[in-house]
Amino acid sequence: MDHVVDSGSIRSCVLPWLARVLYPLARRVVLPTYFGSVTIEGLENLPQNARSLLFAPTHRSRWDALVVPCAIGRPICPADLHFMVSANEASRGLQGWFIQRMGGFPVDTTNPSIASVRHGIKVLETGKALVIFPEGDIFRDGHLHPLKPGLARMAIQAERSHSGVHIVPIHVEYGSPEVGWRCGVRVMIGRSLPLAQYLDRPAKVAAPTLTQDLADALNQLAQSPTEPLTGSDLPR
Repeated sequence: MDHVVDSGSIRSCVLPWLARVLYPLARRVVLPTYFGSVTIEGLENLPQNARSLLFAPTHRSRWDALVVPCAIGRPICPADLHFMVSANEASRGLQGWFIQRMGGFPVDTTNPSIASVRHGIKVLETGKALVIFPEGDIFRDGHLHPLKPGLARMAIQAERSHSGVHIVPIHVEYGSPEVGWRCGVRVMIGRSLPLAQYLDRPAKVAAPTLTQDLADALNQLAQSPTEPLTGSDLPR
């Protein structure tokens, strides 16, 4: 199986042996040790007929980079997860080493390059799964902030060349804004947005409409009634 996506100027890969070590370690040791509870809701919303998935989580903490893939990565999602990561984060020492070998590729979040966008499209075209935090930064106030427009444009372009792309909204919430020791965390997965429904609209309309639909879906998840944060739903 090919675990590498190469778009020419940018390359991302998932080392199988490293994934086999890190996912169980994080699910069985790191997250259960730090968090008082880990709750995952909405796994039944993951589409079974999608050729490619673009996961769009809210961004509330640096912990999201571990919590989200542990909630949706293998074996939940059968495809390798690739991540669009801030260029600063992707180049930081040991952290950068792991990011680059677990599907991460760099992007300038303030001014994404054409190369980064093309690589994101390539990931989807090759049937892999892509994770992008659509708010573009961490916001600890618990409110959804304006979504970056690039995600919608990228997704629609990928759908035009590779039909079957779905965007999956994900709401992440913690028991405290500072994500302190033994607080709870909840990952809520919403119904996917199939991209085919946006292709019959003019280009100038399709992307803003998709961005708004994604924002509405994320807000709906945030307002959903929830149970107290107890136990752990992490796959093993």
